[in-house]
Amino acid sequence: MDKDESGNVASGRVVFEGATSSYARSEGGRLVACVGTTNIIVVETDDAVLVADRSRVQDIKGLVTRIREQHAPEADTHRKVRRPWGFYDSIEHGERFQVKRIVVAPGAQLSLQMHHHRAEHWIVVCGTAMVTRGEEQFLLSENESTFIPLGVRHRLENPGKVPLEIIEVQSGSYLGEDDIVRFDDTYGRS
Repeated sequence: MDKDESGNVASGRVVFEGATSSYARSEGGRLVACVGTTNIIVVETDDAVLVADRSRVQDIKGLVTRIREQHAPEADTHRKVRRPWGFYDSIEHGERFQVKRIVVAPGAQLSLQMHHHRAEHWIVVCGTAMVTRGEEQFLLSENESTFIPLGVRHRLENPGKVPLEIIEVQSGSYLGEDDIVRFDDTYGRS
């Protein structure tokens, strides 16, 4: 990251207009525009936006403490979560549903698992999925889908050479990440 002629530093999709000595970073892919600002820091992620005066950067630690004390979900839960097999991005959620975009690296696989409180619908949007559902094993291609009933052992694998992208719609009485019973895991988490 290099400074421009006005002393601004940018990372990601950032535009400065009449700004000086400012720092802006866009991690979530949104455009960050700073107009007429001086000595500020702007950091945009999928979870939150931080705007701070450069002279008060040391106060961010106290802000994080306050956020934790308020039990704000952003303190512990992030929208995009990296895993050894790739990542997932929680796109939307409600009381009894959650929608995730799951990206599985070529040759990687999720654990053989089951859930006590949720069922899942998987829709392949890019790549090829090898699905284990109960005793069945089958391939899904782009625009194909499957349903994983509550309590059924299942696994998602990417046998291809390009990242596998699926949309997962979870529904049930409890949707927490701790509702996973692992039976087999390549990454030693079972």
